Amino acid sequence: MTEDTIAGRLGGQPMAMDVARGREFMAMAYPGQPVDLGATMAGPVEVQRGERFAVARSVAVMPIRGVLTPDSAALERYLGWATYQGIEVACAELAANEDVAAVVLDVSCPGGMVRGLEAGAQAIAALAKAKPVHVLINPLAASAAYWLACQATDISATPGSETGCIGTMRQSVWPVGPDNWGDKWDIHLSSHARAKNPNPTEDYGRAEIQRSLDESEAHFLDAVAAGRGLERDGLALALSVTDDPADGGAVFKPAEAISRGLVDTEETRAAFYDRIFSVYAPKPAKPVQRAMSAKAKARAAKAISNT
Repeated sequence: MTEDTIAGRLGGQPMAMDVARGREFMAMAYPGQPVDLGATMAGPVEVQRGERFAVARSVAVMPIRGVLTPDSAALERYLGWATYQGIEVACAELAANEDVAAVVLDVSCPGGMVRGLEAGAQAIAALAKAKPVHVLINPLAASAAYWLACQATDISATPGSETGCIGTMRQSVWPVGPDNWGDKWDIHLSSHARAKNPNPTEDYGRAEIQRSLDESEAHFLDAVAAGRGLERDGLALALSVTDDPADGGAVFKPAEAISRGLVDTEETRAAFYDRIFSVYAPKPAKPVQRAMSAKAKARAAKAISNT
């Protein structure tokens, strides 16, 4: 990937992302100006691109879209992608907004960067203590996106949606040969800074990369356990596709995600929003119309004639 792509800009940083499902996003050109892509999310609540949320009938809807980054203003403004900083700010605004009775996180996201992720997740958890936060996975909440989602009050998934990919990853590069001009580059570190840029071609470098990834994964599992009320001990095994806890990181369809405790219910998008609005913003009841009896009509006519 070149530096002109989103993957090129993000570099080899630790990621919590489903690589296969996020490849199309990562290959996109990094935007330098507004892109005419329409609204981030349409009906029943339309959220314009560049807006963090929209409110209708006492319900706020916050789309979680794209590759998640700490604070990329260009990706947020031009593509309508969520950022952790934007999520923090939006959660604080919604918690303080007395006109908002509940919040919906409408999630379609392969995940993103690890840096800044915990702050965004904590902001959602704090908001959920102030008012209900309902998640709709429509159709993907993978890795970092699920880390955010699992801090909400409850989670629904649309039919055919995918949930999970719990774990972290990192791509590493190291110069091993000459470039196009015949020059061979090297990286030099001070005596006590091998962890600053670990060499993936050496045992110590691979060990440091693994340590860092496992540390992030442990925080991820802690967040899932706390957010979903699951037992932390044995959670890695419970999320594995085999009897080996190392075989985690898969995504699950709704039925499987529900059985593993990652999701609460499966419902269509229309049914989800009908339910949410019926609870927090019921439509006014229609006035009851009753037919007048013949005697009542006669009394009404007499009253009119006597006026």
